[in-house]
Amino acid sequence: MASKNVVLLCATALVTLAGPAFAADMPQPVPQYVGGWYLRGDIGWSSQAIGSLTNPLDSTADTLTTVSKNFSSAGIFGGGIGYQFNDWFRTDLTGEYRGPSTFHGLQIYSTGGEEGTDEYTATKSEWLFLANAYVDLGNWRGIVPFVGGGIGASRNTISGFTDVNTPNLGVAYGGTASTWQFAWALTAGLGYQISPNTTIEVAYRYLDLGKAMSGDLVTYDGSGPNTNNPSSFNHLTSQDVKFSIRYKFN
Repeated sequence: MASKNVVLLCATALVTLAGPAFAADMPQPVPQYVGGWYLRGDIGWSSQAIGSLTNPLDSTADTLTTVSKNFSSAGIFGGGIGYQFNDWFRTDLTGEYRGPSTFHGLQIYSTGGEEGTDEYTATKSEWLFLANAYVDLGNWRGIVPFVGGGIGASRNTISGFTDVNTPNLGVAYGGTASTWQFAWALTAGLGYQISPNTTIEVAYRYLDLGKAMSGDLVTYDGSGPNTNNPSSFNHLTSQDVKFSIRYKFN
């Protein structure tokens, strides 16, 4: 009788110990994705370009050649609110300040057989507002690639515009001016979920900002044309790198 009790006790212990192991081997329920609202913060850097720089007085030159037209890099600071609909689609509204970027340009012109140069400097900044949509392309060991696009508006500001004509000892200035423009963007990047509610991401963005304009140009002594004489920065684009953090409420 004692031996039967020992066998029964051993069998009970074996089943008790083996139970968790068998449970671990059984398929576990897959957590269901829950969408929800999220906040985001963004920082980054821009590499900007301009299609052309024009002025109403360009038509008075016989020839006009643009030698250089370059912007310096500038910082990007922004944030927004969005909604994750499911595990592959989300949207958000974002606003960002694009910090001052310095412009340097040089043009050579000829008029009546005489040549001259115009050396330009200015500072450009923007407030950018976009409505964005993204598609998440699967989860690869916690890394989620995504693509997206956005449309919105950009308030482009030109300040400190200066035109120095060295051969003719001429200097002209343009006042600060801002203009609202249609803007659009294409984005691709990678996200990584560091907690159930928090995701960090790095992204590349191509951005079209429309154009910007300086104030009317006046010469250093106040003479010369000073009405309807702004310089236009046409087809402004930017290639941005952004680092972001998203926090989902639920």
